Amino acid sequence: MIQNFTKVASSLHQEPEQLTNIGEDIRALRKARGHTLHDMAEQLGRSIGWLSQVEREKSVPSISDLRQIAEILMVPVSMFFGHPNTPEIERGYVVRAGARRQMGSSKEGLIEELLSPDLTDNFEMVHSTFLPRSKMQKPAQRQTQELGFVLSGALNLEVGERRFTVGPGDSFRIRGEVYRWSNPYDETAVVIWVIGPSIY
Repeated sequence: MIQNFTKVASSLHQEPEQLTNIGEDIRALRKARGHTLHDMAEQLGRSIGWLSQVEREKSVPSISDLRQIAEILMVPVSMFFGHPNTPEIERGYVVRAGARRQMGSSKEGLIEELLSPDLTDNFEMVHSTFLPRSKMQKPAQRQTQELGFVLSGALNLEVGERRFTVGPGDSFRIRGEVYRWSNPYDETAVVIWVIGPSIY
């Protein structure tokens, strides 16, 4: 599930204080995935008290712990690391263009970066880049409300039984429906995506 650890090799040597709201992010992801403290602690082979302390940022998990947590929550381990040079005053408030956290897998030709400072809001904002000639291999359905705004390029969407092509300036909504995207064009498509509740 967790792939390409080389991309986060430098992050794995960060000091604990350089981790970005890690406890809050773990709690938000755990709840979004429907895990209780008890069942997640059991999967980790840890106590409920330990996991609770991690979520309240009273304890710092090891890299091995983070890898297990990432696997259970179905996110790349890099999600738990912020940019080490982010000033303290900006943490939780500002995300600089070069300091976005990458999410998910890019194997289908989709590169996703978190625009939200963390995962503690009732929604998340994502910068999605769809490479030319890429497509979603299997339709997906998730219990969310999602809005997309196309900045550049074009994207084909299937939402339920409906088919659309959206381009620059267009926006769209998906409400818990089965959907699939494709970019059969020669130009990269860039979409700002807002998802609620947070799922990454």
